[in-house]
Amino acid sequence: MESTNESTGLLYRLGLHRPELRAWALYDWANSAFLCTIITAVYPIYFAQVSASGLEPARTTAIFAGATTVALSVVAVLAPILGALADSYALRKKLLGAFLALGVLATAGLAWTGPGDWQAGALLFILANIGASGSFVFYDSLLPHVARPEEVDRVSTAGYALGYLGGGILLAVNLLWIMKPDLFGFADAPTAMRWSFLSVALWWGLFSIPLLRGVPEPPGDPSITGNPVLVSFRRLGSTFRELKQYKQAFLLLLGFLIYNDGIGTIIRMTSVYGSEIGLESSTMVSAILMVQFLGIPFTFAFGALAGRIGPKNSIMIALAVYVVVAVLAYRMTSAREFYTLAILVAVAQGGCQALSRSLFASLVPPEKTSEFFGFFAVAEKFSGVAGTGIFAVLVALTGSGRAAVLSIVVFFVVGGVFLALVDVEQGRKNRIRATPLETSGHG
Repeated sequence: MESTNESTGLLYRLGLHRPELRAWALYDWANSAFLCTIITAVYPIYFAQVSASGLEPARTTAIFAGATTVALSVVAVLAPILGALADSYALRKKLLGAFLALGVLATAGLAWTGPGDWQAGALLFILANIGASGSFVFYDSLLPHVARPEEVDRVSTAGYALGYLGGGILLAVNLLWIMKPDLFGFADAPTAMRWSFLSVALWWGLFSIPLLRGVPEPPGDPSITGNPVLVSFRRLGSTFRELKQYKQAFLLLLGFLIYNDGIGTIIRMTSVYGSEIGLESSTMVSAILMVQFLGIPFTFAFGALAGRIGPKNSIMIALAVYVVVAVLAYRMTSAREFYTLAILVAVAQGGCQALSRSLFASLVPPEKTSEFFGFFAVAEKFSGVAGTGIFAVLVALTGSGRAAVLSIVVFFVVGGVFLALVDVEQGRKNRIRATPLETSGHG
């Protein structure tokens, strides 16, 4: 039973009032260094200006988009199978740790790529993405096990807010290294960039320890016996059939599949697109750094907004903001416009993704979260495949990223239509009604 102080204090309002909640949320702090420095800000610029320096800018954009597509495709295929395996044999944390190790080692390897090493850089980037995205499947699936139903929105948004802060702090340090390399003993900016990749690997690994040590492994199913791989495929087929019981979760999954396509493409392609149209690297990195810190209050604000108007309506508002972002990005020509876009992304990004995660968690049975979040990850990763794949094709056809950026509007509009069809109240009733039957072992 919660004490009065626990239920009224600041940590309670933030969703960080128990040790396991803080340990879980700290993984967002850990992995956001990878998302900020490697995915969004520094490595795309390093790849375009150093690793692929001898290639045409449009070809560089297409290669980078293609590498992202390959990585996300691998995770999309593996996620539901490994999710079923994790639920059956209580392997969530072990599988999270395995993907974490792959991501950390591949990220560190980027520090040894230099001018012209675009093949090695692309391969290591693929492996690092597989590690990061694979770990998110099991990280997300732990959410309904550490948070009570009434806490899920707050805890999820707290994780994203910590991610903004942690990723922003390390990105600020990396930016100082890159802008003033001689002050820190680096030979030049590319050398400072390579050291920033090592710093991400260290940060990511170090701050993952609290989750691995402090979050309990949810129990598996003791009745499961036989070959683990065959069992995982049987459970996967069963989960497909069970999705019919959870129509609202399935509709949300379809909507997320589509609108997250746009979000992921914007996150992953912004810096490469900015390099293509001639923006200075310092402009892009500083704007992305600004997003990290502005995103903190806006993420908490969306968590509070969800408490008033519900997570579904809050996500709708965020999608409307993203439509504006895509249209403005198509017309963008100056650093000032890039900063405007950065502010708008800061408003919408954390709240939209955090509330999508927590809304989905509230619509699925808690004892099968890894399986269902495996499908959630498939929706996320296949949407990334579509977004970056379409981006690469349009760049190849037009010789420019502008048409590709404008195409993102479609994902937000169509995804919003599916989200509008979700009946959240009915979905939560179905989850509560189905859970006792499933956990008691009756058909």
